[in-house]
Amino acid sequence: MKNFALIGAAGYIAPRHMKAIKETNNNLIAAYDKFDSVGIIDSYFPNADFFVEFERFDRHIEKLKYEKDVQLDYVSICTPNYLHDAHIRMALRRGADAICEKPLVLNPWNIDALGNIEKETGQRIWNILQLRVHPSIIALKEKIANGPKDKIYDVDLTYLTSRGNWYYTSWKGDISKSGGIATNIGVHFYDMLSWVFGNVKENKVHVHTHDRAAGYLEFERARVRWFLSINEDVLPDEIKAKGQRTYRSITIEGEELEFSGGFTDLHTTSYEEIIKGNGYGIEECRQAIEIVHDIRHMEASGLQGEYHPFAKKELAKHPFTK
Repeated sequence: MKNFALIGAAGYIAPRHMKAIKETNNNLIAAYDKFDSVGIIDSYFPNADFFVEFERFDRHIEKLKYEKDVQLDYVSICTPNYLHDAHIRMALRRGADAICEKPLVLNPWNIDALGNIEKETGQRIWNILQLRVHPSIIALKEKIANGPKDKIYDVDLTYLTSRGNWYYTSWKGDISKSGGIATNIGVHFYDMLSWVFGNVKENKVHVHTHDRAAGYLEFERARVRWFLSINEDVLPDEIKAKGQRTYRSITIEGEELEFSGGFTDLHTTSYEEIIKGNGYGIEECRQAIEIVHDIRHMEASGLQGEYHPFAKKELAKHPFTK
């Protein structure tokens, strides 16, 4: 049984990490969040110590080690994107491996710095890249690998996940903290595309506003038109008619890839692999981080060349604009 701590216990994704720790028969000994709406812990680890001040959390971890000989093995990190780097460093310096939510960091050079901390401490940094353990994505990778070696696939990626006005008040609406739309909701898909289709050859951005981003990515084995948005107005009418607020679609050569199910168990699968030493380390996420970094700093070209059909949808005002 391994000992875990969790940083960011009040966050949206934290329960999946608690569930994964529980289902892999390990123990959560301490958790931290500056917000105290963390009753969900009772469903998994009611005896875990909880702190709303980071300094007290950090001191508690140290006291467990030196006064009770309780060694921390892993720290799960579910905090806002811009804090991942600092919390990973804390984990490694406490003698634990870090398991971090996406995106690992906001900038490619942060990966190099974290690599130095790994060498210095001898600990590892593991990234949650859960689409790589989704059965449909694994099957797709095998299909591409076993198909014609010279074939370049045409792919359309559409991911629409509605968010209310709270999004813009929260850290997610601050591009310096979240990395913006492409980083916040797209980085897993860019990682998946990199994993399946190889290295990036071209990266173009057609539209990039507060609530959407669209562009074109060319990989070694694929030409990808992509569109991401948090605005429910861009949802297809048939999706709205069903009362759904999320729509994800990946078509390859016009054929829909079915991967809508099975998402709730992917964190547990990821944890199983990490504990066995087979998880995805910091170099695995580099290309996806480079993609979102470039998208964030690239000037949108407008509707030129190969662009996603949804990129033509009418732009919306920022909800806080008078």
